[in-house]
Amino acid sequence: MDLFEYQGKQYFARWGIAVSPGGVADTVEEAVTQAEALGYPVVVKAQVQVGGRGKAGGIKLANNAEEARQHARNILGMDIKGHVVKRLWIEKASDIAQEYYVSFTLDRSRKMDLGMLSAMGGMDIEKVAEDNPHAIARIWLDPVLGFSEVQAREWVQAANLDPAAVEGVVEIVQKLYRCFIEGDADLVEINPLILTPDGRVHALDAKVTLDDSAAPRHPEWEEYRSLIFDMLDSRERRAKELGLQYVGLEGSVGIIANGAGLAMSTVDIVNQVGGQPANFLDIGGGTGADGMVNALTVINEDENVRAIFINIFGGITRGEEMAKGIVEAMQRVDLRSPIIVRLDGTNSAEGRAILQEHASDRLIIQPDMLSAAQKAVEVAGG
Repeated sequence: MDLFEYQGKQYFARWGIAVSPGGVADTVEEAVTQAEALGYPVVVKAQVQVGGRGKAGGIKLANNAEEARQHARNILGMDIKGHVVKRLWIEKASDIAQEYYVSFTLDRSRKMDLGMLSAMGGMDIEKVAEDNPHAIARIWLDPVLGFSEVQAREWVQAANLDPAAVEGVVEIVQKLYRCFIEGDADLVEINPLILTPDGRVHALDAKVTLDDSAAPRHPEWEEYRSLIFDMLDSRERRAKELGLQYVGLEGSVGIIANGAGLAMSTVDIVNQVGGQPANFLDIGGGTGADGMVNALTVINEDENVRAIFINIFGGITRGEEMAKGIVEAMQRVDLRSPIIVRLDGTNSAEGRAILQEHASDRLIIQPDMLSAAQKAVEVAGG
């Protein structure tokens, strides 16, 4: 479960992590009221679960009530990468001397927790890792042994942060790790973590992903879940109701894949061949006709979709069963867009034979992932 920025900051505050004061607003007048209570200048921030808010115009500085009202009016209802802004976070503006990056997540390959810390905050960490990998200090932690102050201090020193920030960052990273472990999170990230001119360190942003498997231990999460559900766009709300792992994007190629890794790879390859994915949708393993019907129903409701790319790699689920599910689903859903299918893995030859019997300009079978992506982008019109 991904939290909105303001929810993430509230979560951080439980562990004593310093955050900027602020308040939520769902209307223009509520935004002005929050700004007046905080005192100017304030920052008006769109609350959507997607990056790039600032570049899209979803984060604006307001120096007075007139500017706060104008920014709130412009941002509410704004579409940012397919996410409509329904809520704002009005935050007291901060003076910034330096920006840093810090996060904790699970490194599954090492079966340990991974911390990343960089003096290059405020940037896309993936780009930092690509362009200047040595700018990121990494630490691997055993959650059984914990995270000592000595380890924290050595890690902060390795990141070559400004001397004035060292003590504050040492304190915050220890609190952030407690939040990660005790708060049952899959990811906690602060970007940027800032140093103010007077030497204070605090979180200017918050990204928190909670581990759904731990939900029985956290009845208080239900409040987050209900609020997040209310803020979802119609596609994502429908997908949640049907139990699908779905993220809405802004392109024209609908994507269905069996497995999160394959779905992410499918999104990537559609981008690489010049297309724009309309969504991420993982139907998981063992999905039959009903699961495929649900997936196609959600994608079919997206008016921007002009082609549907179904990318299946059979494992436990056999290829012929997936093929039968696709054929039956097409009979049960009145699709507006053609389907392009790549089917590989267990019993894929049998599955492709079943699909070939129903091949048409509405059901196109491709031999591999690359050609299927290229065909889907072609059908969608580029």
